[in-house]
Amino acid sequence: MEQLKKLQSFAGLILIVIMAILLSPEDRRDGSLIFLSQANITDILRQVSEIGILALAMTFVILTAGIDLCVGSMLALAASTVALFMTDWSEYLPVSSPSFHICVAIVGTVLFCGFWGAVNGFVIAKFRMQPFIVTLAAMIGLRGLARWLTNNRNIDIGFGEDHSAIFADFVSQKFIVIGCFVILAIIFHILLNRTVFGRYACAIGGNEQASRFAGLPIARMQVAVYTLSGLMAGLAGVIHCAQNHQGSPNDGVAYELEAIAAVVIGGTSLMGGKGSIIGTVVGTLIMGVLTNLFRLRGVDTNVEMMAKAVIIIAAVRLQQGRKSL
Repeated sequence: MEQLKKLQSFAGLILIVIMAILLSPEDRRDGSLIFLSQANITDILRQVSEIGILALAMTFVILTAGIDLCVGSMLALAASTVALFMTDWSEYLPVSSPSFHICVAIVGTVLFCGFWGAVNGFVIAKFRMQPFIVTLAAMIGLRGLARWLTNNRNIDIGFGEDHSAIFADFVSQKFIVIGCFVILAIIFHILLNRTVFGRYACAIGGNEQASRFAGLPIARMQVAVYTLSGLMAGLAGVIHCAQNHQGSPNDGVAYELEAIAAVVIGGTSLMGGKGSIIGTVVGTLIMGVLTNLFRLRGVDTNVEMMAKAVIIIAAVRLQQGRKSL
């Protein structure tokens, strides 16, 4: 059954790619298909990397029968925080080396977001509250925190030749952005399929009551997966800031929905217990190829959003169909 799910996910991606090739506009200079150009393919991979990184951690959250609605706000908080490290807060850092300054900013931002992820997990585990409610509150609160820290302004970085420009130019390179996603996908795949952590996540999502009777560390696992989600949102926010050359408290709106959609399209059950990282990567690529095709064809963004909504509904319906077999 698990192999069938993976094959269906890959089949969906292949069909989307074939459709993109058939509908791709041609380059006016040489008549080649724009979709198949190296620049376009790498652009797709770079564009999906932020959502993909969020989706990797979201897979573990959903596997435990949870949900994390605050990763978009967390991304905005991370983008704003790293931008502040590079500008307003730079005078408070007792470092002179640009590379060390950049490392402090990145690590500090990622850990800051990991902390808030851990808070989410602690509240969910300690008070037995629904993840939907806790992370919905966090979505609102963290967005407010980002706006408070930045005083409701965008923080521009990456102009000139100072450490902020070095940070933006280096982190925003395609091979860095894509490389982070690929390496993390491999790590998360191993974590899910080759470690006790992955087995516990699936077991808890499959049957929490039975896992409790079996003595599994449910509370620690819940804290761990939400901490992981916070860390990945922090990293995605750092990349987002570098690529946009600014940190804004208004960034990341609806990113949590994109990440959840990628996970669901990839075959992970929203009821928990079943899913794969490979499926999540495939789901992320499906969303990315579709978005790229719509942009190449000049499709209205409102139509694009409606089409994605239909695809998400179809993916969930397909999951229900599998369960009935």
